[in-house]
Amino acid sequence: MSDDAPILDRSKAAKPLPKAGIMDIHAYQPGKAQAAGFAEPVKLSANENPLGSSGKAHEAFASAERSLHVYPDPRASIIRAAISERYKVEPERLIFGCGSDEVFQLLNQTFLEPGDNMVQGQYGFAAFAIGAYACQAEVRRAPEPGYRIDVDELLNCVDDRTRLIFLANPGNPTGTWIPFSEVRRLHEALPPSVVLVLDGAYGEFCADPAFDDGLELARTSTNVVVTHTFSKLHGLAALRIGWGYAPLEIAQAVDRIRLPFNTSIAAQRAAVAALADTDFQDATLELTETWRPWLTQQLGGLGLEVVSGSAANFVLVGFPKLPGRTAAEAEAFLATRGLLVRGVGLYGLPDHLRVTIGLEPHNRALVDALADFMAPTAAT
Repeated sequence: MSDDAPILDRSKAAKPLPKAGIMDIHAYQPGKAQAAGFAEPVKLSANENPLGSSGKAHEAFASAERSLHVYPDPRASIIRAAISERYKVEPERLIFGCGSDEVFQLLNQTFLEPGDNMVQGQYGFAAFAIGAYACQAEVRRAPEPGYRIDVDELLNCVDDRTRLIFLANPGNPTGTWIPFSEVRRLHEALPPSVVLVLDGAYGEFCADPAFDDGLELARTSTNVVVTHTFSKLHGLAALRIGWGYAPLEIAQAVDRIRLPFNTSIAAQRAAVAALADTDFQDATLELTETWRPWLTQQLGGLGLEVVSGSAANFVLVGFPKLPGRTAAEAEAFLATRGLLVRGVGLYGLPDHLRVTIGLEPHNRALVDALADFMAPTAAT
């Protein structure tokens, strides 16, 4: 909202009015899930796990059938204990949410008030900003040259009203990442009053030894929070369960406003089972590591610009601005073949599409369809 916009007296309005700034927020738009003429299109638009989810998680989910009348454990004790054991973190410092999205929202609510600002990358995940705007805070977007987070650009946005920095590593929708040495440099340069939030939604997909999700940094710092989700590697997107690891004081503050019973019995049980199923996790990582470079090479061979260095379960693909070859036209063309990908114009990337790594037949069908789209006769 503009600084010189008139201030409305909502008490004298003819109808209830939302507080300032709410209607200026762009509501989150998920990836498309339907294609005309296809009952079950190939959905490569939401970075869902193409292998589904662990059979053990399915069994655990089913075990909750006769507990539908019971409130879930508000402390999520079983998954709290499982994560504490798996990652060797203190259980009392864990935050659980309805997806990691809710953890972001809770952090925004805890630390932002009108006049404060939050900093994120130019192409940062939309949920970061939505929560900040809802708190009537300013969102500052640091340029990402080469589609990568630049620590110096982030630091240039920080001032005495900065309360939070959100850094997804790897990023979404770019898939790019920065080494932990840069994360540490960022943290060391921040005022101690600024909370650095390291979103590790795709962290498990990055195998480079220079990468680190930051759990140890969070353990030894007073202003670092690390978040993870069960939606990607574990394939539990429908159950909406995410977690954060934070300094105890931050975890306790967030818990003051966390809604009770925010993770279901079924989600808690399925998450515990999924966390223990390392065979399923290994199969997911193997699929991604096999087909991500193949898809990158094949799409590049069609004359498309694939953003290099993706360490996530997707790639970001650039299209020409020529009529008949644009990203929007490619998205529409793929939908006629029953293939759904993600347009990212709302992220400031109108010439790109984000493509989830799928099963082998999905990946091959995508390349074949884009070969037809890019063929000389396609635009005539």
